[in-house]
Amino acid sequence: MELNLKRPLIFFDLETTGLSITHDRIVEISMVKVNPDGSTIEKTRRINPGIPIPAEATAVHHISDEDVKDEPTFKQIARSLEEFMTGCDIAGFNSNRFDVPMLSEEFYRAGIKFNFERVNFIDVQTIFHKKEQRTLEAAYRFYCDKNLDGAHSACADTKATIEVLKAQLDRYPDLENDVEMLSHYSSQNKNVDLMGRLVYDDKGREIINFGKYKGQAAADVMKRDTSFLDWILKGDFSQDTKNAFLNIKISMQKRNA
Repeated sequence: MELNLKRPLIFFDLETTGLSITHDRIVEISMVKVNPDGSTIEKTRRINPGIPIPAEATAVHHISDEDVKDEPTFKQIARSLEEFMTGCDIAGFNSNRFDVPMLSEEFYRAGIKFNFERVNFIDVQTIFHKKEQRTLEAAYRFYCDKNLDGAHSACADTKATIEVLKAQLDRYPDLENDVEMLSHYSSQNKNVDLMGRLVYDDKGREIINFGKYKGQAAADVMKRDTSFLDWILKGDFSQDTKNAFLNIKISMQKRNA
C-alpha cells in the first residue's frame, strides 16, 4: 500500500557514538523524504562527532574514527538539514524515544531551534510492538518476507523502515493510511517534551513521567520542592526537556503575577 500523504514524510535513522541523548553524538544520518506524489529524495551523510567513537559502537555500525575524520561536524550541516526537514512529518524505527530526541539535542548544540511542535511523528517500532512484539530485522522478515542485508547501517535501516510501514498498512485494515492517525497510534503517551519526561494527563496538565515524583503534576512538585527545577536544569537531561520544565515555571509565574 502506498502512503497517503498531505505533506512530505521523512523517514530517518541515526548511527551514534552511544545511547546517551545528552553526551553522545551522531556519526551518520540517513533520510528518505517521501513526497505526496510518491517521489523520493535520499540523503545519507557521515558526520564527525568531535569525540572518539567507542569500540562497542563501531562494532555495531562499523563506523570508526578514521571513517569520519574528514567529514563535517553536525553544526556545519545543521542549517541544510533544517531546510530539508522543514514542513515535513517524521517517521522512523524507535525514533520517538531515541532518534528524534538525539537529533533535537544536536540542533540545540548547533544553535538551531528546530520547531517540532507541528510535526506528526510515526514510530514504526511502536506499531510493530503493539501488533507483533519484534525487532526491525524480525519486522522486515515478518512483513516483507526478506532478510535485512546491511542491518545497523543507517541507510539500510531507513529503507527497511519504509517497506515495513507500507506492509503494515497492507496487513492491518484498522490502520488508517493517514499520517496524523499513524502518529497518534505510534505514540506511547501524549508527550510534553520529546523524551517523554513530561506527559499530558486527560486534563491537559504536565505530569512528571520519571523518578520519585512520577505521576505527579510538575507545577505542584515545583511549588513544594523549590530545588527541583534547579536539579533538572543542572542534570543530565536534554535541552528540550529543560525547556519544557522552564515553560511550566514561566506559566506559574504569570499566573501568580
